[in-house]
Amino acid sequence: MRYEFVEESPSAKIKVFGVGGAGGNAINNMIAAGLKGVDFKAANTDKQALDFSSALDKLQLGANLTHGLGAGANPEIGALAAEESIESIRAATEDADMIFITAGMGGGTGTGASPIIARESRNNGALTVAVVTKPFEFEGEKRMKAALDGIERLKKQVDTLLIIPNQRLRALGNTDTPFLQLMKIADDVLLYAVKGISDLITIPGFINLDFADVKRVMEQMGTALMGTGTASGENKALEASQMAINSPLLEDISIDQAKGVLINMTGSTGMTMEEVMEGSSFIKNEVHPDAEIIWGMVFDDTMEDEMR
Repeated sequence: MRYEFVEESPSAKIKVFGVGGAGGNAINNMIAAGLKGVDFKAANTDKQALDFSSALDKLQLGANLTHGLGAGANPEIGALAAEESIESIRAATEDADMIFITAGMGGGTGTGASPIIARESRNNGALTVAVVTKPFEFEGEKRMKAALDGIERLKKQVDTLLIIPNQRLRALGNTDTPFLQLMKIADDVLLYAVKGISDLITIPGFINLDFADVKRVMEQMGTALMGTGTASGENKALEASQMAINSPLLEDISIDQAKGVLINMTGSTGMTMEEVMEGSSFIKNEVHPDAEIIWGMVFDDTMEDEMR
């Protein structure tokens, strides 16, 4: 494994679409967390939800069809609303190198409109990555079926699809975790998924990749897995890497057959080369021997003694 450090000047234009209610909540959380270097766009059939969005750019879908009252948990209405607003979607997805689409699968707008937004994104030449959630089991079979159907449609329209199963988020809390806090955990997972990729491109620092590298490993990747870990102390690099590999979000799926891996190692400017080598080497040894590994470093002094 060859390590090469290049001082990178961020230039890629990245947009993040929050589609539907859950997607809108997700980008509100990203904005509140101070995610930098991306343009946020909220897309919804629910005008009231758009009014409360923190995003500067807002796209009301299907105003004639839904009258701003939402899709009524019907993905077909969500899709029709997106098609009604197709010219606005095309304009919103122009001039981007990379577009993230975040949504909750199982409802109306996120499930129905996301594949159409993704289609137009790719037609406009952007690397298109969707980060979506699957419903909790208690939300019922009908919602889960709608989610799975939506995921299948979305998968055909994106380069990379990251699926976060809400049911697995319980493992990140405990039996006493309030429901609203669990929803915040879900939003934070979506934040880390987008941030983990976008930071490698948008934050200046000594890193070993540029947008072309990220595009090479993520273009037409299909369904992807995500793991994250944060640790401190003497063995923080190894422990954070182990936590990422064993993340509850991996749904008991082994990564040993992964053919493409994108690693973000974030720490303070005191992060040592030995720590970087230790963490990345551990992950390299866990994936397929022929895997293409793209990794980068992000410096964030608010991490103090922690590494992620």
